[in-house]
Amino acid sequence: MIQGMENQTSNPLLALSSSPLREEKTNVLGRLSYRCLPFNCSSIHSSVQDFRRFSKQSSEAAGRILRYILLSMVKQALAVAVGEEEVVPEAEPAHPLPPPPTAAGAAVLVPPLNFAMVDYDVFRSGFPDAANFGFLRALHLRSVLCLCPEPYPDANLDFLRANGIRLFQFGIDGYKEPFANIPEDTIREALKVVLDIRNHPLLIHCNRGKHRTGCVVGCLRKLQRWCLASIFDEYRCFAAAKARVSDQMFMEQFDISSFKLSQASFSS
Repeated sequence: MIQGMENQTSNPLLALSSSPLREEKTNVLGRLSYRCLPFNCSSIHSSVQDFRRFSKQSSEAAGRILRYILLSMVKQALAVAVGEEEVVPEAEPAHPLPPPPTAAGAAVLVPPLNFAMVDYDVFRSGFPDAANFGFLRALHLRSVLCLCPEPYPDANLDFLRANGIRLFQFGIDGYKEPFANIPEDTIREALKVVLDIRNHPLLIHCNRGKHRTGCVVGCLRKLQRWCLASIFDEYRCFAAAKARVSDQMFMEQFDISSFKLSQASFSS
């Protein structure tokens, strides 16, 4: 019987590709493959029953494929019976991998709100707090540029002093449209700090890292000869639903003629 099955199962994969019953065969083959683990008489008997039911509705090509599968199952079952091959254990259900363990004593680095890299050694974010100090320490900052008018918090000042970081503060009052009041002179002074590579690595931040920081970065992009569409796209990426037309108008009208072009070439 086995020899007869062998003679009828040449090129079974070729028959599979040309058969119109591919979906149904896939279901039956899946059940046959499952019953191969482990091999035993009951699983082969069940598979033979599947084969008989399916062969009545399938083409000759599908029958050859199933005979080929059954022949392989019988051969392996006989090998197991005489001790020539080990039984393949049934696969265990997959479980999600656990998160990697945190090294003992390792600090968790938490970036400030809206943190991102602007350019080589130039970063932007919202107002950092004590939870972000470990992350900022890893940046090896030399300077921090704050665009908020309020007094800098004592905890932040202590952190800056302890790590030898210089603070530049250019206070720009927050506002809501339509009462836009963006001081151009203050933006220019802030840009001079950003363009001086002696202040790098540098962090630029305001309260949320959206509007005031976005205006400074947008004017820097004009110095770097970005097109307005790209400048506005970057601004809206951080401002999101709170993007302001007045900020974008300010960036569009900002005059860069007083800056030297070479000043904006610090990008690595």
